[in-house]
Amino acid sequence: MAYIVAEPCIKCKYMDCVEICPVLCFHEGENMLVIDPVECIDCGACLDECPVQAIFPEDQLPAKWHGYVELNARLAAAWPVIEAKGQPPADRDAYKDVTDKRHLLDTNPGPNRP
Repeated sequence: MAYIVAEPCIKCKYMDCVEICPVLCFHEGENMLVIDPVECIDCGACLDECPVQAIFPEDQLPAKWHGYVELNARLAAAWPVIEAKGQPPADRDAYKDVTDKRHLLDTNPGPNRP
């Protein structure tokens, strides 16, 4: 079972989770991160690092975000691996408490980082 990044990450993308992850399972899009379910080792280290509580064990993912299981797998295959925390979006705090953000998801890959 993998961990899943859900809707609260959209337009926030703080990236604190990337720093704590012992493997390279996070992938970066323009305004969200996803977890590669194949690379995730289910350690849970990322859970407490996310300031918007966007990461869930797959079996505890709220039903309203069930579609994010497939979304994480699909976008992880298309987006670059993120190896280090980058600069989060400047307006991230404005979106921290916004709900129903799925329509704001940009499916373009994020920048390639060293």
